[in-house]
Amino acid sequence: MEQYAIKGGKALEGEVTIAGAKNAALGILAAAIMTDEKVVIENVPDVSDTRTLLAAIQDIGATVEQINEHTVAICGKGIAGDDSLSVDGINIRKIRASYYLIGALLGKYKYANVALPGGCDIGTRPIDLHIKGFENLGADVKIVQGGKIVARADKLIGKHIYLDTVSVGATINIMLAAALAEGKTTIENAAKEPHIVDVANFLNTMGANIKGAGTDVIRVRGVAKLHGAEYSIIPDQIEAGTFMTMAVATRGNVLIKNVIPKHLEAISSKLMEMGATVIEYDDSVRVMADGTLKPTQIKTLPYPGFPTDMQAQMAATLALSRGTSIVTESIFENRFRYVQELCKMGADIRVEGNTAIIHGVDKYLGANLVAPDLRAGAALVIAALAADGFSLIDDIKFIKRGYENFDEKIRNLGGVIEIIDSERDYQKYKLKIG
Repeated sequence: MEQYAIKGGKALEGEVTIAGAKNAALGILAAAIMTDEKVVIENVPDVSDTRTLLAAIQDIGATVEQINEHTVAICGKGIAGDDSLSVDGINIRKIRASYYLIGALLGKYKYANVALPGGCDIGTRPIDLHIKGFENLGADVKIVQGGKIVARADKLIGKHIYLDTVSVGATINIMLAAALAEGKTTIENAAKEPHIVDVANFLNTMGANIKGAGTDVIRVRGVAKLHGAEYSIIPDQIEAGTFMTMAVATRGNVLIKNVIPKHLEAISSKLMEMGATVIEYDDSVRVMADGTLKPTQIKTLPYPGFPTDMQAQMAATLALSRGTSIVTESIFENRFRYVQELCKMGADIRVEGNTAIIHGVDKYLGANLVAPDLRAGAALVIAALAADGFSLIDDIKFIKRGYENFDEKIRNLGGVIEIIDSERDYQKYKLKIG
């Protein structure tokens, strides 16, 4: 089993280039099969989630051509849109984004048979809003034996759909199905995240008619069919934020390239409240910290609020500030499972319900850690890089779901990190590093 071996205590310095947005890529790759023509997608992050989704798309008959590390060409013409169509397998059940194939296939073929999604165990993420949306469009949706969702319709008819709670996944999934429905669909109380705008822009490039993405009301006028297109995915807001907090936690100086600074405003403002310096350029940000960090308060909220996917990384950084910080998680209920791991390193954090009370400490001490999920795993890497001594992080498969060449990028900034797969390798690593 692969692990990260890390020796901390070194300020990160240099430049890092951010990959394409994983959450946008997953919706866009699913949407690419909605036409029988060739679609070329650039800036696709090379992470395990995108590789798994591409494999699933290929398994059901689509043609997938890897043009280069970050560019793929997809043609959905070979998919059999009948009752033989089934998206299943061990790997596809491991990722949450498998559910986007329901909206994509239902929109194109009026039939979908897809395994229930997996992903990180960060709390209840029901798909009832997705099902409600599909049913409003005229589909019959059932969860059948074996843990699969089967949706079918004679035709999809546009409707007014109000989402009871703001849901990124439901917003994208309904948008996918509605793009090829008859008439006009209005999605009210829609999520506004940047990757929703990116999926809508991609669909429009394919000939869809979607307006209002990025606001809480999205209007979709269905079209008869979609066509081929070329498209480049936006930069990953969360990867950028992770390196921003990493620079602050290690008291470093990092230029983070290929970003959209506006997408990072909630993160930037909190880091500046903590005493860090954030300088924005057209497509990059420089983040620096060289002194004592100040405490602050954070509450996760839907975009443009502070992103839940950055909560753990920020908490790991706040635990090194002077004073008491309060972090409130309002999206997912299991997002504090990293706290016990940070406490192994000397953090002083108490969780009460959906709130973490963080009393800053002077330093972390290296420890053996286990990554409980993707973003928590990234937070543990940040803590280990800032710690005195060596740390070993298990279950890095979660981290590799969402970060491309993570260890290589950290090494390029001066961080001391390697992937190992045995205790013997760890001892050799410690002897080598000294």
